[in-house]
Amino acid sequence: MAFTIKQNDTSPALQATLRDANGLGVLLTGATIRLHMVPLNGGTTLDKAMTIVNATQGIVRYNWVAGDTATVGTYSIEFEVTYSDGSIETFPNNDNLVVVITPELN
Repeated sequence: MAFTIKQNDTSPALQATLRDANGLGVLLTGATIRLHMVPLNGGTTLDKAMTIVNATQGIVRYNWVAGDTATVGTYSIEFEVTYSDGSIETFPNNDNLVVVITPELN
């Protein structure tokens, strides 16, 4: 399932629950999260810091800013976690998620 947002919109925020192999939210206490968003047809990669909404349940959010959704297209996204011990894990680890930016009416 894709997250869809209209071109140049900054709402709604992109929110996700990062889950372990058992389907439980991962512990994010002391971690940092980065959103990586790459256009499927090539182009500039978005690499932005995310907010941890609930560290014990693995819930993260990215609040779009002006320019993030300016280019219409389909994007592959992933969430890169750097834990407090320096180890890195990417979610989802078995696939990528999809963001679709649809054209606005002029």
